[in-house]
Amino acid sequence: MKDTIKVGDAATFRYVVAVNKTVPDLYPESDDYQIMPRVFATGFMVGLLEWTAIIALRRVLDEGEGSLGTLVDIKHSAPTPPGAELTVTAVCTKVEPPYYEWDVTAIDGDGDVAASGRHGRNIIQTERFLRRVAAKAERLTQTPASA
Repeated sequence: MKDTIKVGDAATFRYVVAVNKTVPDLYPESDDYQIMPRVFATGFMVGLLEWTAIIALRRVLDEGEGSLGTLVDIKHSAPTPPGAELTVTAVCTKVEPPYYEWDVTAIDGDGDVAASGRHGRNIIQTERFLRRVAAKAERLTQTPASA
């Protein structure tokens, strides 16, 4: 890891809600989701808020490092239709390397808080993590022996 993130460091960007990021798009195979309104889905909102923290951490990562979300505590409080713009911000509130925590918000064009909360990320060694995932996948997908 290069420099470090400090409490108070922030990242902000704007995002226009895509037409394929609505509630029915979250699980197209679900009839229950298909009858829901075409507004920005909470699952995609969580990913958007995580993305802001990813951007904030990017500048301190060394070659071979990445980050993974490990904490999500989000309140989705206002609907956002496709085509609307959100201003998304992550402000660092905790630094305990390799763990970093962020206050995250998404504000819509009306000035309403569309979502807010807390998000935590851990910096990882990507190759090491991928080896752990591959080993776990092998354990979980092996055909059990006949009894």
